Amino acid sequence: MKVRIDKWLWAVRVFKTRTLATNACNAGRVKINGSSVKASRHLKIGEKVNIKKGPLTIIYEVVDLIEKRVSATLAAEAYVDHSPPPPPKPTFSKKDTAFYNLPVAYRKRGDGRPTKKDRREIEKLKDSIWDDWEED
Repeated sequence: MKVRIDKWLWAVRVFKTRTLATNACNAGRVKINGSSVKASRHLKIGEKVNIKKGPLTIIYEVVDLIEKRVSATLAAEAYVDHSPPPPPKPTFSKKDTAFYNLPVAYRKRGDGRPTKKDRREIEKLKDSIWDDWEED
């Protein structure tokens, strides 16, 4: 049985569409046994497929050739995953997280523009937040 690499990548749910799988092959992000391949390349059982998908590197060894998209559990049986663990998410210090957790002033829909009094209160709120932040 012959299966194109783009069809197999789509069938085992690496890519959401065949077009995305084809574009990844054409861009050189899919390699078989270390060499870039075209989307029309036929797969063989036992080959290693390297896929660059954003910051992730996915390495699959082909165990079964499937052509049709199947459930995730059946798709997982078509390959052996040799991928390295994903990179850790960056951690932020308390000072850094304070920057991302600033409160935001919301107005109800239909309230119109803030009045002069409202603007003064918003400015006072902002100043108090920055004063608290600078003390840390």
